[in-house]
Amino acid sequence: MDVHGFFERNPVFSTSKFAAFLQSQRAGSNRTTESLLRYHTNQGRLLRARRGLYVVVPAGFNPTSYQVDPYLLAAKMTDDAVLGYHTTLQFYGKAYSSSSRFLYLTKRATRVTTFRTNEFRGVRFPKQLQEEGKEFSGIEMHERLGMPVRVTSLERTLVDVLDRPELGGGWEEIWRSLEAVEFFDLDAVVRYALLLENATTVAKVGFFLEQHRDRFMVEDDHLATLRAHCPRSPHYMMRTTRESGRLIPEWNLVVPLEILERSWEEVL
Repeated sequence: MDVHGFFERNPVFSTSKFAAFLQSQRAGSNRTTESLLRYHTNQGRLLRARRGLYVVVPAGFNPTSYQVDPYLLAAKMTDDAVLGYHTTLQFYGKAYSSSSRFLYLTKRATRVTTFRTNEFRGVRFPKQLQEEGKEFSGIEMHERLGMPVRVTSLERTLVDVLDRPELGGGWEEIWRSLEAVEFFDLDAVVRYALLLENATTVAKVGFFLEQHRDRFMVEDDHLATLRAHCPRSPHYMMRTTRESGRLIPEWNLVVPLEILERSWEEVL
């Protein structure tokens, strides 16, 4: 039974995956699975990240000080986990500031997990995507320590952080981070924005692209398509807080002065 081989191939794994491996070796039972996990944890070969999820400590490393890859851990928190929002910007090296909070999309409600100095939070896929079975639209596959991880594309992430700015780090963080991206497939941005069927989000995407026409080579057709789906009456960029701002008539969007005046660029 090549348990150590399993550990080498799976630096982060769930109890169910380990149990399936043992069954394939004809050595599987609930008692055997729990016994082996407990043994290797006590030996310092495994770290328990949360209930049902383990991290392998490579040979020669101290389990107390071993630095776990937080992106891989976030991507394995659930079977359907997808790195998203600010975590995606950080994953691609585009985030203006770093964060110890790692966000992943999932169908199920999950508890916030704290492991070492990092927090891992599951966020449900947008309702519209779940209803249409399109949760994995705009997803890319990447690799961490030899394991596949799902990550939202930069195009989807642009829309997602504007849709839920509280998960993007706030307006300054969103603007500065997105402006660090060299290129967007704007056709993909528009397609995904319309897929969410949220007029306010469409307007926010349109406003952002219009502000960056030259930087991202935004064409009139992109803006016209979005403008056809924006709200028919004025909407706040964040309905929950209703930040004061200025109405931008072409998008029917009340935009905070912080964004219009780029207050973060003020010299102190």
